[in-house]
Amino acid sequence: MIIKSHELSRFDKKNTNYYLFYGSNLGLIEETISKIFKPIFSKNIVYHDETEILNNTDQFKEAIFNKSFFENDKFIIINRASNKILDLIKEIIESQIEDIKIIIKAGVLEKKSKLRSYFEKEKDVVATPFYEDNYQSLSLIIQNFLRVEKINISNENINLIIERSKGNRTNIYNELEKISSYLRSKKNINLQDLLKLTNLAEDYNVSELVEQCLSKNVKKTVNILNENNQNTDENILILRSFLGKLKRLKILKINLENTRNIDEVIASAKPPIFWKEKNLVKQQLNNWSLKNIKFLLNTVNDLELIIKKNNQISNYVTNNFILESLRTPSNLV
Repeated sequence: MIIKSHELSRFDKKNTNYYLFYGSNLGLIEETISKIFKPIFSKNIVYHDETEILNNTDQFKEAIFNKSFFENDKFIIINRASNKILDLIKEIIESQIEDIKIIIKAGVLEKKSKLRSYFEKEKDVVATPFYEDNYQSLSLIIQNFLRVEKINISNENINLIIERSKGNRTNIYNELEKISSYLRSKKNINLQDLLKLTNLAEDYNVSELVEQCLSKNVKKTVNILNENNQNTDENILILRSFLGKLKRLKILKINLENTRNIDEVIASAKPPIFWKEKNLVKQQLNNWSLKNIKFLLNTVNDLELIIKKNNQISNYVTNNFILESLRTPSNLV
């Protein structure tokens, strides 16, 4: 059956175990899961990728049917789903397993999608579409946040935040957290401050890729690489992002060798490191020696020159550098 996204908060979730959340508004999907479902079913949450499940179907089925995931209820979130997983989901549903909740997350699904059709037509499962936000909904998010935080900014600056976030509510939340942190030490923020503080939306994937690589989070880094098909300009942007973050890491590493207090070093960093980045930066400081960081800085500079001379190999050069960085042992070159 079809349940609209704004109806989920009132919907009786305890008697429905299987949900399909699909559409282009991934930020609203994540927000819905975090605010509506996790508070109820937060004890035992497991995340899976569809590809991971389909490559290990027998192991996944055995874990579910033998109830070996958890001692009590199971809350499973399946990411990047497609029609390929439908037969397996049907089998699980028909088995009438108790104490299980499954949310299947998919991107945009056409009307002829078998997965979407099944969840829309069956009475005991839920299909919920999540459509793109419009200006009004995004403006309301910003205004509510500013009201709670007691922050005053102009309508012009609200428009700027929406524009630079490219209509993505996840990006908007990130920018609002930055603004809130910035204003802890200042009384107001102007247009020039916002331009310096906020990111363009296209920088998010690049920044996330570089942060995860330097933190040696192999699975997340490879997933981002697999989802992207960069052109030459984007590869140069990736390398320049590496350059900026490595320069920051070099300064932090030098300070850490002097103070031996990682929390103090991160807290005193300029520009400030926002709370969402702090754990990643700690990982990076533990992963890389100062010698290693200097080596990477030289390598990145060389790679940009190589790409500019021969842009046909830009993907190979950039991806190979990222994968080699993941494989580099800690504190060794």
